[in-house]
Amino acid sequence: MERRVSTVTPRGICFDLDGTLVDSLPDIIDSFLHGFTHHGLPAPSVAEVRALIGQPLEAMYTRFAPEHATTLCVAYREHYPLNFHRRSRPFPGVERVLRTLRERGYLLAVATTKRGDMARRFVDAMGLGGLLHHVQGTDGFPHKPAPDVIHHALKALGTGGLWMVGDTTLDLHAGQAAGLKTYAVTWGTHAHEELATATPDELQPDLERLLHHLPPLV
Repeated sequence: MERRVSTVTPRGICFDLDGTLVDSLPDIIDSFLHGFTHHGLPAPSVAEVRALIGQPLEAMYTRFAPEHATTLCVAYREHYPLNFHRRSRPFPGVERVLRTLRERGYLLAVATTKRGDMARRFVDAMGLGGLLHHVQGTDGFPHKPAPDVIHHALKALGTGGLWMVGDTTLDLHAGQAAGLKTYAVTWGTHAHEELATATPDELQPDLERLLHHLPPLV
């Protein structure tokens, strides 16, 4: 007899986007620094910017130039949509892992601090749109480490959640607050040692181990 998945079986897997599914940090940092150059302001170092990736854009600029944060945000939002695809690429193995999870019966969503419209454009440009069931940006509600973006993503999927996958402690704390298991990848923003402080259920250099935890549902 064919086995069927119960309609109440949690099937949702949430992924952060930048630094988790896509190696996008060079384009993000270039656009972030563009505003300082454009307006003749002293710019922070790449390392200083990288350490804040995952926070809302306004919060990042406020850290370095609070009196110019609004102007710098405008410059970023003009520059990034025209340049986000220059060097950004999915990390090795991402497409295969997403495809395998779909084939196994799981529902997949992005849960990102990016605005929803930009996140959807970005996912499509990276060739991942057809592998995800939903792309959830942070639009008008609290950002990570609050779990709101994960709750919105799972509501759109229409299922309970199993794992939150991310590359920052913000992702991990958000997943834990949402009641999900957490999987940290070290190929993105935060180093192994920093990710370990959030005590994820898995701390790995890539996504391969995720498949071990998620066998076929049907």
